[in-house]
Amino acid sequence: PLGYLRIGPLSLTLLMIPVTVGAVVMGPAAGACLGCLFGLTSFAQCFMGDILGSVLIAQNVFFTFVVCVASRTLAGFLCGVVFRAFRTKEKLAPLLVSNLAGSFLNTALFLGLLALCFWNFTFSPEQAQSLGGVDSALTTVVLLATGINAPIELAVCGVAGTAVSKAVLKLNSRRV
Repeated sequence: PLGYLRIGPLSLTLLMIPVTVGAVVMGPAAGACLGCLFGLTSFAQCFMGDILGSVLIAQNVFFTFVVCVASRTLAGFLCGVVFRAFRTKEKLAPLLVSNLAGSFLNTALFLGLLALCFWNFTFSPEQAQSLGGVDSALTTVVLLATGINAPIELAVCGVAGTAVSKAVLKLNSRRV
């Protein structure tokens, strides 16, 4: 689970950082490829002890795959598009906006697809107990993701992604 920080039922991820850096440095297509790889690792986590992932897999494997992979692929692609749209002579702002957008889009697209695919899903009593007594899957995930995961991931991606993107772009400009 490299790149995933598990805290109880929460799974904070740092994998959006390489996705945003790749999207900024190499463009939207690379962002989509890296996002797809992130999504595939996210999907794999569903089989390796991720509580929510294993619950979703038990409900519908195909929808779980769509939620995990499509959201991350699209987030990576759109991060590259955002960077190209906001790229100016001023170097730092477009990098920060792109990295923040990548993290935000990852959360928004994941939750949006989750809501679309699993809008009426509720936990079984056993699943609810393993997640701390909650019964509504969608409400629980949205509250945890927007209240805890998203702000942490947004801040980390904004700071670390921007710093790494800036360093890689600077190194690339010296090679040319």
